[in-house]
Amino acid sequence: MARGLSREDKQGLTLIGLPFGYALVMLAAPLAMVVTFSFWTQNYLDIDRTLTIANYREVFGQPIYQTLLWRSLRISLIVTIVTVLLAFPIAYYLSFHVKRNKALWLFLITVPFWTSYLLRVFLWKVILGYNGVLNTALLQTGIIDEPLTFILYNANAVVLTLAHAWAPFAILPIFVALEKIDRSLLEAAEDLGDGPLRRFWRVTFPLAIPGVVAATLIVLIPTVGDFITPKLVGGTDGLMVANMIQIQFGKANNAPLGAALAVTSMVVVAVISIGIYLAGRKIGGKVSR
Repeated sequence: MARGLSREDKQGLTLIGLPFGYALVMLAAPLAMVVTFSFWTQNYLDIDRTLTIANYREVFGQPIYQTLLWRSLRISLIVTIVTVLLAFPIAYYLSFHVKRNKALWLFLITVPFWTSYLLRVFLWKVILGYNGVLNTALLQTGIIDEPLTFILYNANAVVLTLAHAWAPFAILPIFVALEKIDRSLLEAAEDLGDGPLRRFWRVTFPLAIPGVVAATLIVLIPTVGDFITPKLVGGTDGLMVANMIQIQFGKANNAPLGAALAVTSMVVVAVISIGIYLAGRKIGGKVSR
Protein backbone atom coordinates (compact mmCIF):
# COMPACT_ATOMS: atom_id res chain seq x y z
CA MET A 1 0.00 0.00 0.00
CA ALA A 2 2.87 2.35 0.83
CA ARG A 3 4.43 1.76 -2.62
CA GLY A 4 1.23 2.98 -4.31
CA LEU A 5 1.28 6.31 -2.49
CA SER A 6 2.75 9.37 -4.10
CA ARG A 7 5.32 11.56 -2.41
CA GLU A 8 2.69 14.17 -1.58
CA ASP A 9 0.45 11.50 -0.04
CA LYS A 10 3.29 10.26 2.15
CA GLN A 11 4.07 13.79 3.27
CA GLY A 12 0.40 14.34 4.11
CA LEU A 13 0.25 11.14 6.15
CA THR A 14 3.41 12.16 7.96
CA LEU A 15 1.92 15.55 8.84
CA ILE A 16 -1.36 14.16 10.17
CA GLY A 17 0.18 11.09 11.78
CA LEU A 18 1.36 12.77 14.98
CA PRO A 19 -1.83 14.83 15.61
CA PHE A 20 -3.97 11.78 14.85
CA GLY A 21 -1.96 9.63 17.22
CA TYR A 22 -2.16 12.32 19.90
CA ALA A 23 -5.94 12.57 19.50
CA LEU A 24 -6.23 8.79 19.59
CA VAL A 25 -4.26 8.49 22.82
CA MET A 26 -5.65 11.55 24.61
CA LEU A 27 -9.29 11.41 23.46
CA ALA A 28 -10.31 8.04 22.06
CA ALA A 29 -8.49 5.92 24.62
CA PRO A 30 -9.97 7.64 27.72
CA LEU A 31 -13.43 7.56 26.13
CA ALA A 32 -13.09 3.85 25.40
CA MET A 33 -11.96 3.31 29.00
CA VAL A 34 -15.00 5.12 30.39
CA VAL A 35 -17.35 3.12 28.17
CA THR A 36 -15.66 -0.13 29.26
CA PHE A 37 -15.88 0.88 32.92
CA SER A 38 -19.63 1.41 32.55
CA PHE A 39 -20.12 -2.31 31.84
CA TRP A 40 -18.18 -3.41 34.95
CA THR A 41 -19.34 -3.37 38.57
CA GLN A 42 -17.83 -2.21 41.82
CA ASN A 43 -17.22 -5.00 44.35
CA TYR A 44 -16.23 -3.13 47.48
CA LEU A 45 -12.59 -2.17 46.83
CA ASP A 46 -12.25 -4.27 43.68
CA ILE A 47 -13.65 -3.97 40.17
CA ASP A 48 -15.60 -6.94 38.84
CA ARG A 49 -14.74 -7.02 35.14
CA THR A 50 -17.64 -9.26 34.21
CA LEU A 51 -19.58 -7.46 31.48
CA THR A 52 -23.04 -6.41 32.63
CA ILE A 53 -25.65 -3.72 32.02
CA ALA A 54 -26.56 -3.49 35.71
CA ASN A 55 -25.24 0.07 35.94
CA TYR A 56 -27.46 1.19 33.08
CA ARG A 57 -30.44 -0.52 34.71
CA GLU A 58 -29.77 1.50 37.84
CA VAL A 59 -29.31 4.73 35.87
CA PHE A 60 -32.65 4.33 34.11
CA GLY A 61 -34.37 2.70 37.08
CA GLN A 62 -33.55 5.13 39.89
CA PRO A 63 -35.66 8.33 39.83
CA ILE A 64 -32.83 10.44 41.30
CA TYR A 65 -30.62 9.89 38.26
CA GLN A 66 -33.43 10.66 35.84
CA THR A 67 -34.26 13.81 37.81
CA LEU A 68 -30.66 15.01 37.76
CA LEU A 69 -30.26 14.27 34.04
CA TRP A 70 -33.49 16.09 33.16
CA ARG A 71 -32.55 19.02 35.39
CA SER A 72 -29.11 19.22 33.76
CA LEU A 73 -30.63 19.27 30.28
CA ARG A 74 -33.22 21.85 31.30
CA ILE A 75 -30.65 24.15 32.90
CA SER A 76 -28.24 23.77 29.98
CA LEU A 77 -30.96 24.52 27.43
CA ILE A 78 -32.04 27.62 29.37
CA VAL A 79 -28.41 28.75 29.67
CA THR A 80 -27.92 28.21 25.94
CA ILE A 81 -31.04 30.15 24.98
CA VAL A 82 -30.23 33.04 27.33
CA THR A 83 -26.59 33.17 26.25
CA VAL A 84 -27.33 33.12 22.52
CA LEU A 85 -30.10 35.72 22.86
CA LEU A 86 -27.73 38.04 24.71
CA ALA A 87 -24.76 37.29 22.45
CA PHE A 88 -26.52 37.89 19.12
CA PRO A 89 -27.15 41.66 19.60
CA ILE A 90 -23.55 42.17 20.71
CA ALA A 91 -22.19 40.26 17.73
CA TYR A 92 -24.58 42.11 15.41
CA TYR A 93 -23.48 45.49 16.73
CA LEU A 94 -19.80 44.60 16.33
CA SER A 95 -20.31 43.36 12.79
CA PHE A 96 -22.63 45.99 11.36
CA HIS A 97 -22.12 49.14 13.42
CA VAL A 98 -18.50 49.11 14.57
CA LYS A 99 -16.45 50.43 11.67
CA ARG A 100 -13.08 50.89 13.36
CA ASN A 101 -11.04 48.95 15.93
CA LYS A 102 -13.10 45.77 15.72
CA ALA A 103 -10.08 43.84 16.93
CA LEU A 104 -10.03 45.96 20.09
CA TRP A 105 -13.69 45.23 20.76
CA LEU A 106 -13.13 41.51 20.26
CA PHE A 107 -10.15 41.74 22.58
CA LEU A 108 -12.31 43.34 25.28
CA ILE A 109 -14.80 40.46 24.98
CA THR A 110 -12.04 38.10 26.07
CA VAL A 111 -11.29 40.11 29.22
CA PRO A 112 -13.25 37.71 31.49
CA PHE A 113 -10.80 34.97 30.52
CA TRP A 114 -8.04 36.91 32.23
CA THR A 115 -9.32 35.60 35.56
CA SER A 116 -9.86 32.05 36.72
CA TYR A 117 -13.22 30.45 36.00
CA LEU A 118 -13.40 29.43 39.65
CA LEU A 119 -12.78 33.02 40.74
CA ARG A 120 -15.60 34.28 38.50
CA VAL A 121 -18.00 31.77 40.05
CA PHE A 122 -17.00 32.91 43.53
CA LEU A 123 -17.57 36.53 42.51
CA TRP A 124 -21.12 35.70 41.42
CA LYS A 125 -21.60 34.03 44.80
CA VAL A 126 -20.56 37.29 46.46
CA ILE A 127 -22.87 39.32 44.21
CA LEU A 128 -25.92 37.10 44.67
CA GLY A 129 -25.45 36.25 48.35
CA TYR A 130 -27.96 36.97 51.11
CA ASN A 131 -25.81 39.91 52.20
CA GLY A 132 -24.23 40.29 48.79
CA VAL A 133 -23.79 43.26 46.50
CA LEU A 134 -27.16 42.92 44.77
CA ASN A 135 -29.26 42.55 47.91
CA THR A 136 -27.37 45.36 49.65
CA ALA A 137 -27.94 47.72 46.74
CA LEU A 138 -31.66 46.87 46.50
CA LEU A 139 -32.12 47.33 50.25
CA GLN A 140 -30.35 50.68 50.30
CA THR A 141 -32.43 52.00 47.40
CA GLY A 142 -35.63 50.84 49.08
CA ILE A 143 -36.70 48.55 46.25
CA ILE A 144 -36.98 45.57 48.60
CA ASP A 145 -37.62 45.32 52.34
CA GLU A 146 -35.67 42.13 52.96
CA PRO A 147 -32.90 40.29 51.08
CA LEU A 148 -33.94 38.13 48.14
CA THR A 149 -33.47 34.42 48.69
CA PHE A 150 -34.33 33.06 45.24
CA ILE A 151 -31.23 34.38 43.47
CA LEU A 152 -28.67 32.07 45.10
CA TYR A 153 -28.39 28.35 45.83
CA ASN A 154 -30.87 27.32 43.17
CA ALA A 155 -31.14 26.80 39.43
CA ASN A 156 -31.52 30.56 38.82
CA ALA A 157 -28.02 31.23 40.14
CA VAL A 158 -26.59 28.39 38.01
CA VAL A 159 -28.22 29.77 34.86
CA LEU A 160 -27.00 33.32 35.52
CA THR A 161 -23.44 32.27 36.33
CA LEU A 162 -23.10 29.89 33.38
CA ALA A 163 -24.63 32.40 30.95
CA HIS A 164 -22.05 34.99 31.97
CA ALA A 165 -19.18 32.49 31.82
CA TRP A 166 -19.99 31.22 28.33
CA ALA A 167 -21.12 34.48 26.70
CA PRO A 168 -17.81 35.11 24.86
CA PHE A 169 -17.95 31.61 23.37
CA ALA A 170 -21.34 32.47 21.87
CA ILE A 171 -20.46 35.96 20.68
CA LEU A 172 -17.44 34.99 18.59
CA PRO A 173 -18.97 32.35 16.26
CA ILE A 174 -22.04 34.51 15.66
CA PHE A 175 -19.79 37.47 14.87
CA VAL A 176 -17.82 35.38 12.36
CA ALA A 177 -21.03 34.26 10.64
CA LEU A 178 -22.31 37.84 10.44
CA GLU A 179 -19.00 39.05 9.03
CA LYS A 180 -19.27 36.54 6.17
CA ILE A 181 -22.63 37.91 5.00
CA ASP A 182 -22.36 39.64 1.65
CA ARG A 183 -23.53 43.21 2.27
CA SER A 184 -24.72 43.46 -1.33
CA LEU A 185 -27.54 41.08 -0.42
CA LEU A 186 -28.79 43.58 2.13
CA GLU A 187 -28.51 46.37 -0.40
CA ALA A 188 -30.50 44.32 -2.90
CA ALA A 189 -33.19 43.66 -0.29
CA GLU A 190 -33.35 47.38 0.46
CA ASP A 191 -33.67 48.20 -3.25
CA LEU A 192 -36.60 45.75 -3.43
CA GLY A 193 -38.39 47.68 -0.70
CA ASP A 194 -37.59 45.64 2.42
CA GLY A 195 -37.38 47.62 5.65
CA PRO A 196 -34.76 47.01 8.38
CA LEU A 197 -36.78 44.34 10.22
CA ARG A 198 -37.73 42.54 7.04
CA ARG A 199 -34.12 42.57 5.85
CA PHE A 200 -33.01 41.17 9.18
CA TRP A 201 -35.48 38.27 9.24
CA ARG A 202 -35.23 37.43 5.53
CA VAL A 203 -31.49 37.92 4.94
CA THR A 204 -29.33 38.57 7.99
CA PHE A 205 -30.69 36.08 10.49
CA PRO A 206 -31.02 33.09 8.11
CA LEU A 207 -27.46 33.60 6.87
CA ALA A 208 -26.24 33.82 10.49
CA ILE A 209 -27.77 30.45 11.35
CA PRO A 210 -24.42 28.58 11.09
CA GLY A 211 -22.97 30.89 13.73
CA VAL A 212 -26.05 30.52 15.93
CA VAL A 213 -25.87 26.72 15.67
CA ALA A 214 -22.15 26.77 16.48
CA ALA A 215 -22.74 29.03 19.49
CA THR A 216 -25.59 26.79 20.65
CA LEU A 217 -23.45 23.66 20.54
CA ILE A 218 -20.44 25.37 22.09
CA VAL A 219 -22.53 26.45 25.09
CA LEU A 220 -24.88 23.46 25.41
CA ILE A 221 -22.39 20.59 25.38
CA PRO A 222 -20.00 21.72 28.16
CA THR A 223 -22.64 23.22 30.46
CA VAL A 224 -24.37 19.84 30.81
CA GLY A 225 -21.16 18.49 32.32
CA ASP A 226 -20.36 21.47 34.55
CA PHE A 227 -20.08 20.55 38.22
CA ILE A 228 -18.17 23.48 39.75
CA THR A 229 -20.90 26.09 39.26
CA PRO A 230 -23.81 23.94 40.54
CA LYS A 231 -21.75 22.95 43.55
CA LEU A 232 -20.84 26.53 44.51
CA VAL A 233 -24.00 28.46 43.68
CA GLY A 234 -26.64 25.82 42.94
CA GLY A 235 -27.48 24.43 46.36
CA THR A 236 -29.63 21.30 46.52
CA ASP A 237 -32.03 22.60 43.85
CA GLY A 238 -29.25 23.40 41.40
CA LEU A 239 -27.19 20.21 41.49
CA MET A 240 -26.71 18.56 38.10
CA VAL A 241 -25.80 15.11 36.84
CA ALA A 242 -22.08 16.00 36.74
CA ASN A 243 -22.15 16.44 40.52
CA MET A 244 -23.51 12.91 40.90
CA ILE A 245 -20.82 11.60 38.54
CA GLN A 246 -18.19 13.30 40.67
CA ILE A 247 -19.66 11.73 43.81
CA GLN A 248 -19.69 8.26 42.26
CA PHE A 249 -16.05 8.53 41.20
CA GLY A 250 -15.10 10.02 44.58
CA LYS A 251 -16.89 9.53 47.87
CA ALA A 252 -19.19 6.72 46.72
CA ASN A 253 -16.25 4.79 45.23
CA ASN A 254 -18.42 3.45 42.41
CA ALA A 255 -16.57 4.34 39.23
CA PRO A 256 -18.59 1.96 37.00
CA LEU A 257 -21.88 3.63 37.95
CA GLY A 258 -20.31 7.04 37.46
CA ALA A 259 -19.08 5.93 34.04
CA ALA A 260 -22.58 4.73 33.12
CA LEU A 261 -24.00 8.11 34.11
CA ALA A 262 -21.32 9.86 32.06
CA VAL A 263 -21.95 7.71 28.98
CA THR A 264 -25.72 8.16 29.26
CA SER A 265 -25.34 11.93 29.52
CA MET A 266 -22.94 11.96 26.59
CA VAL A 267 -25.32 9.98 24.38
CA VAL A 268 -28.31 12.17 25.26
CA VAL A 269 -26.33 15.36 24.59
CA ALA A 270 -25.00 13.90 21.33
CA VAL A 271 -28.52 13.15 20.11
CA ILE A 272 -29.71 16.66 20.99
CA SER A 273 -26.64 18.22 19.36
CA ILE A 274 -27.15 16.24 16.15
CA GLY A 275 -30.78 17.35 16.10
CA ILE A 276 -29.78 21.00 16.49
CA TYR A 277 -27.14 20.66 13.77
CA LEU A 278 -29.56 19.03 11.32
CA ALA A 279 -32.21 21.65 12.04
CA GLY A 280 -29.73 24.45 11.40
CA ARG A 281 -28.52 22.78 8.23
CA LYS A 282 -32.09 22.42 7.02
CA ILE A 283 -32.76 26.11 7.59
CA GLY A 284 -29.49 27.01 5.91
CA GLY A 285 -30.40 24.81 2.94
CA LYS A 286 -33.72 26.59 2.49
CA VAL A 287 -31.95 29.94 2.53
CA SER A 288 -29.38 28.84 -0.05
CA ARG A 289 -32.15 27.68 -2.38
